[in-house]
Amino acid sequence: MNYSDPNSLPDGQAKVLFQDGGFSIIQPGSYVLCHVTGQRIALEALKYWNVDLQEAYASPAAALKRHKQNEQSGDET
Repeated sequence: MNYSDPNSLPDGQAKVLFQDGGFSIIQPGSYVLCHVTGQRIALEALKYWNVDLQEAYASPAAALKRHKQNEQSGDET
């Protein structure tokens, strides 16, 4: 993560680049959306994402659901 004070981030949706072990903020904001549930995830609470798909997930269950969707569609990313 490359932000120092989450309270200084502007309101609104951030755009981030997901990387192994962290992420970089491309466009400032205070949250990202879960790809599966649409739930807002505060950047300071963001723990789950897929680097290959560049998607954020609100929980391990959401990440697993997406993984299973990829398996069923034949996309193993």
